[in-house]
Amino acid sequence: MTALSSLKLVCSKKTLKASPIVHKRNKLVAKIHEQLELCEAKINGQLYAPKKLRTYINKQTGERMTVEAVKRIKEWHWTASDGLIHLSVKYGSKVLPLSNDGSNAIVCANKEALVQALKTLKIAVLDGELDLAIAEITAYTKNNFNKSSD
Repeated sequence: MTALSSLKLVCSKKTLKASPIVHKRNKLVAKIHEQLELCEAKINGQLYAPKKLRTYINKQTGERMTVEAVKRIKEWHWTASDGLIHLSVKYGSKVLPLSNDGSNAIVCANKEALVQALKTLKIAVLDGELDLAIAEITAYTKNNFNKSSD
């Protein structure tokens, strides 16, 4: 008996990447999750500081170094003059329109409502409710990128 005969063998092929819209949804959900973690940490009086790897070249030795650095996360929410919290959703550096009438922010009464709004947004993105807005922002960015390279 050979070693391979003890394993279950099948004909299989690795699937290709996810469709572009699923990839974009996942990217936005990851950013919403970061905002959610940031808000929950603030409510609990903690500091949310995720780490990322940063690579640089040491000027003295010329050697390539990799270090852990704190990832900077910009808040998507702010307190308006009326005391309510406003939340906008960003895809890259652009603010997503959340409805057909051009609304681009969600109003929350307090921090708990903000956390709930972020959780609801996460579900909405996974259900594909913001696919059209994501596609518009992506097309706008692509067109502007192509114009500048001429």
